[in-house]
Amino acid sequence: MDSVTCKNSSVTLNEVIREFELEVLYAPDNLDHIQVSSDDINRPGLQLAGFFEWFDENRLQILGMSETSFLSQFSPEKRKDIFDKFFSYNLPATIISRDIAPFPECLEMAEKHNIPLLRSKEWTSTLMSDMLSTLKVWLAPQITRHGVLVEVYGEGLLILGDSGIGKSETAIELIKRGHRLIADDAVEIRKVSNRTLVGSAPAVIRHFIELRGIGVIDVRRIFGMGAVKATERIDLVINLELWQEGKNYDRLGADNLTTSILDLDIPQLTIPVKPGRNLAVILEVAAMNNRDRKMGFNSANDLMARLNDAFKAY
Repeated sequence: MDSVTCKNSSVTLNEVIREFELEVLYAPDNLDHIQVSSDDINRPGLQLAGFFEWFDENRLQILGMSETSFLSQFSPEKRKDIFDKFFSYNLPATIISRDIAPFPECLEMAEKHNIPLLRSKEWTSTLMSDMLSTLKVWLAPQITRHGVLVEVYGEGLLILGDSGIGKSETAIELIKRGHRLIADDAVEIRKVSNRTLVGSAPAVIRHFIELRGIGVIDVRRIFGMGAVKATERIDLVINLELWQEGKNYDRLGADNLTTSILDLDIPQLTIPVKPGRNLAVILEVAAMNNRDRKMGFNSANDLMARLNDAFKAY
């Protein structure tokens, strides 16, 4: 059963401070109780000029050189009025970039309204880029799906199937062949952009894999650090199912089948399982073929084109 969460609701401001090594210029005592719930960031140039329509106060605010230069043209009294209005909103925090010294009026009004004021040594564009990418991951829509995630030739394969079908055994064979494990049993899937899903393992079971008859093993300890990876983009979904006599399995691969995960369509293959089939080799070929398709080449379409040309010749 898939566990679905529409959104990670928030992260604490303390987590943001630790991740980006921010200097605390002013903060109330309850930093762990201040939540960052928006995965976007705002540079409040318009707000400092007095325009607050469509202002999202849930976003982290960043003041850079442009905002500082704009404010420097005003008198201290005018700056005090500007910051008084700005900090009257319930902001999670305001961050000053490039190690710029804050205006005394800025610090005074932050303390008056109890709004955290932080500082970073990073350039504004670098800080924004890093924070946006991190917040997109932290606050991304997420599901937990029962399966195995492995990296094969740079492709992220999400292996699904009924319990006991051989997902973990196939993963071990792939690891022995030089590929890497991301997650076994439970795969946390995050939608980090409108085109990308990223999978990882829950921290408590990371690097562990269960093999019936042997038990739980630590892949990192047995096969080395090169056999594991923390996260991986999901490029292809592999459904393993027991071979059913008489069922019409795809033999050409001309159909581009997909499955929907968090409203994104991911390429999907159904691989029938029966004694004698080397699933690890089949999945290696599936990964290479998927990469081939992403580069614009489809073997099935090429074969069909050759057959059509051959028929036309007659």
